[in-house]
Amino acid sequence: MFSDLTRARFRRFRSIRRAWFSLLVLSGLFVLSLFSELLSNDRPLLLGYKGGVYAPAFKFYPGTAFGLEQGTQVDYHALDEDPAFAASGGWILFPPVKWGPYRAHLDLEGNPPHAPSRAHWLGTDNTARDVLSRLLYGFRLCMAFALLIALLAVSLGILIGGLQGWLGGRTDIVGQRFIEIWSALPFLYVVILLGAIYGRSFALLVGVVALFEWIGLSYYLRAEFYRLKGLNYVKAARALGIPEWRIFLRHVLPNALTPVITLLPFMLVSGISALTSLDFLGFGLQPPAPSWGELLRQGLDNLQAPWLAVTSVTALFITLLLATFVGEGLREAFDPKADARVE
Repeated sequence: MFSDLTRARFRRFRSIRRAWFSLLVLSGLFVLSLFSELLSNDRPLLLGYKGGVYAPAFKFYPGTAFGLEQGTQVDYHALDEDPAFAASGGWILFPPVKWGPYRAHLDLEGNPPHAPSRAHWLGTDNTARDVLSRLLYGFRLCMAFALLIALLAVSLGILIGGLQGWLGGRTDIVGQRFIEIWSALPFLYVVILLGAIYGRSFALLVGVVALFEWIGLSYYLRAEFYRLKGLNYVKAARALGIPEWRIFLRHVLPNALTPVITLLPFMLVSGISALTSLDFLGFGLQPPAPSWGELLRQGLDNLQAPWLAVTSVTALFITLLLATFVGEGLREAFDPKADARVE
C-alpha cells in the first residue's frame, strides 16, 4: 500500500521519540475528549432505583421515574442527597468529574469564582461553573475546530495550488493575483462582519478561518506540482496516453503531499490559536460554549482568581507544545536530505 520510501519515513518518525510520544499523547487525549460525557457530566452514568437500572447520561428520565412529583429534568445531585431516595435503596454512579460544563453552582458559599476545592478540583469560573469540566469540553471543541479547518484548508490548498502548478500559464497568473487580493483582506474584520450578520456559530467560524488558512499551503503545492510535472515518469505517462486527470490524481498528487503532511500539525496549532484568540476577544463562539479563550479572558478580568488563567494557559501551552513537537518530527522525518542520506 505504501512505498518503501514512505515506510522508511514513518520509521524515521517513530525513531524521533519526542515527536512519537507527543503524537500518542495528543491523539489519546483527543480520543478521551470524544467521550467527555462519560468523564464529566451532571447526569449519572448509572442509577439504580427499586430494582431497575437506568442510564441518565444517555437517556432522559422524568422525575416521576424516581419518585419525584415533577416530571421535568432531574437534579441528580439533589436526588443523591434525598433521604427518601436512599431509603428506597437507590444508588447513583457519577462520572469521575460529576459536574457538567454548563451547570452554575450558585449554592456554594461566597461569590464566584471559587477557589479549587475537593468538590471542584480546579475551582469555578465567574459564573460558578466547574473549570475542569469546561477545560475538558473546551479541548474537544478546540481539536475538532482545528481538525475541520485543517481538512478544509488542505482540500482547498491542494485544489487551487495543484491546479495552478499543473496548468501553469494564465491559470497560474490569475490564481496568484486572486490569492494576493484575498490574503490582503483583514481576517478579523471579516469575522466581525459575518458574525454580526449570521451570528457567531461553530460552522461559520470554521468556514471563515478555513477560507484564509489554505493560502500558505497552496504556495507549497503550486511549487511541488511545477517540479513534479516536468519529471520523466510524468512525461512517460503522457507518452503512454494516460489521461491528464489520472496523471494528476494517481501519479503526481501522492508525491506532492509531503508538504501537506509536514504542515498539518502546524495548521492544527494555527486553528487552536485562532479559536482561542477569537474567543478571548469576544468574537468567537457564543456563550456558554466551553472555550479556553473565554477562560483566559475571565482570568484577565479576575486577577484575584489566578486558577482561571493558570489552568487555561497551561492547557493551551501543553496542547500547542505537543502539536509543535509532532510537526517538527514530521518535518525531520520527511526531509528529502534525510532520504538522500539513507540512499
